Amino acid sequence: MRELVEAIESPDAAPADLAALGVPHSYRAAVLHKTDAGLFDGVPLRERRPADSLHVEEVPTPEPGPGEVLVAVMASAVNYNTVWSALFTPVSTFASLERYGRLGGLAARHDLPYHVIGSDLAGVVLKCGQGVRRWRTGDRVVAHCVSVELEDPEGHGDPMLDPEQRIWGYETNFGGLADLALVKATQLLPKAAHLTWEEAASPGLVNSTAYRQLVTPQGAGMKQGDNVLIWGAVGGLGSYATQLALAGGANPICVVSSPEKAALARSLGAELIIDRNAEGYRFWSDPHTQDPTEWKRFGRRIRDLTGGEDVDIVFEHPGRETFGASVYVTRKGGTVVTCASTAGYVHEYDNRYLWMSLKRIIGTHCANYREAWLANRLIVQGRIHPTLSRTYPLTDVARAVDSVHRNEHHGKIGVLCLSPTEGLGVTDPELRARHEDAINRFRTTAVTDRVVTGVAA
Repeated sequence: MRELVEAIESPDAAPADLAALGVPHSYRAAVLHKTDAGLFDGVPLRERRPADSLHVEEVPTPEPGPGEVLVAVMASAVNYNTVWSALFTPVSTFASLERYGRLGGLAARHDLPYHVIGSDLAGVVLKCGQGVRRWRTGDRVVAHCVSVELEDPEGHGDPMLDPEQRIWGYETNFGGLADLALVKATQLLPKAAHLTWEEAASPGLVNSTAYRQLVTPQGAGMKQGDNVLIWGAVGGLGSYATQLALAGGANPICVVSSPEKAALARSLGAELIIDRNAEGYRFWSDPHTQDPTEWKRFGRRIRDLTGGEDVDIVFEHPGRETFGASVYVTRKGGTVVTCASTAGYVHEYDNRYLWMSLKRIIGTHCANYREAWLANRLIVQGRIHPTLSRTYPLTDVARAVDSVHRNEHHGKIGVLCLSPTEGLGVTDPELRARHEDAINRFRTTAVTDRVVTGVAA
């Protein structure tokens, strides 16, 4: 692997030099074991430890089939689905791998006694399977996390409706928290030349998810001037939603959980900020009962900030903890757009505030390839910036995942795979120099506060 890294980082190396090195028979990867699937049965979620389930070990290298690409992974990142994978919640990912394997053909390889996880990467194309035309050995790429088959007509209007749509590295094997990864050619996107490997790896899943959720007709269809309430506004998803709202001429109302995170939201350009902990919002009076008086207090606070206006769009991802409040504070005819549910999947709200006020709830899930390409284009152009705050080596991946599990992070947490150190991979230093401060914004503020509700930053 050392020779491979040297060839990737050498300014004089040609694609032929990479091809001549060949493909190693095995590689390091962050894996879960199928025999551990019941490890946390009966253990409360907050007491589960990724270090008990995640292993870094050598696994055999898969051969890319038709339409597939093997990528040398320089860096990856941690998403909330990585946390779910490691904690076997809400179900073990091995159930998904078994279902995928039953399709047969190339899919059968995914049903293994181990699962290589991770849904982000930045790296270099190492080998292409038969029929791959757009990409070549040596291309610098990032990966879109959605895998589709597109053999069913349902997927041809919006590939996210493909019955065989899956999230790579979560519902498929051979994910990105590894030295090598196997992806479909239709998952690859060009790497931003002004970013390091770890920076380029961090936007993928969350940036494209926020783009579909907020910007596209399949999501909220945000317009200039819209008031957009963003929960966890400097977390993994929220930090991109905040940037997209600002770039699109909307007015983000940023909900955060500490003064440090409020300052970080201001540094992004946001002006309307609510520190939910400082202001003491408690939307549940007990684990089974919501408190509508808190919804109303929250709504008044929003109107104080907006000059008397309610929000047009709520960017929802915490779920159970916040959903009742989100439905309540949305304006008449407005939209709650939701994904993820990091604080719980069972949402409760008072339907009178939805039905009688003609509000809409829209569910979105990641993004199709076109949406991911457009979201990545904004990264490549330097209009949306990575929100990487901290980086761990692959050998310390369990600690990286636990940091997200405990909400001790802000922005995204990166993981160095083949890259021996941070700071490598930049091929457009001029563009980088123009955006250096914005690129490093999330690195300059150390945030370690914990939020026990599970609501993201």
